[in-house]
Amino acid sequence: MKNPKNAVLSLALGMLMAAAPTPSFAALPQGAKAPDFTLHAARGGKPFDLSLAKALKKGPVVLYFFPAAFTSGCTVEAHLFAEATDGFNKMGASVIGVTAGNVERVAEFSKSECRDKFAVAADPGAKVAARFDTVMKGTKQAISDRTSFVIAPNGTILMSYTDGNPQAHIQKTMAAVRAWKAKHG
Repeated sequence: MKNPKNAVLSLALGMLMAAAPTPSFAALPQGAKAPDFTLHAARGGKPFDLSLAKALKKGPVVLYFFPAAFTSGCTVEAHLFAEATDGFNKMGASVIGVTAGNVERVAEFSKSECRDKFAVAADPGAKVAARFDTVMKGTKQAISDRTSFVIAPNGTILMSYTDGNPQAHIQKTMAAVRAWKAKHG
């Protein structure tokens, strides 16, 4: 070995990268059937039971999974979806957020960060996230990866997108709903 410091640094960096959570990128793909679920949720701080099948009867659903309420990226994403909710609603779509992280705080999160605009559901143990193949790998507890879906009223996934950066989720889901609306008036 020419430089033992470089070898130690490379080994340490490799171990650090291996220990860091890594996204799965194996979310259910476009064209798959979305699994139905019912979860405890809140909108504007008010609790209720949320059913995907019931939501789909009203039109397409923008379903987004996020790691944990009140974390920086998840708060940014909630604000962005809150700002876009009226646009989704005008096209007949509803927005639903789902998290497996700090599920005891979804009511508070729905009121403050989601600005009373859309429902946020608690997914204890990431059981629903697992059915959508969007559980973050390499974490101590099962949490949902940052993944967005657009689901047609018949339950078919029109769009599936996983990215740790919350910025593009709104643009991609809005484009998918717009494309659906153009075909279905």
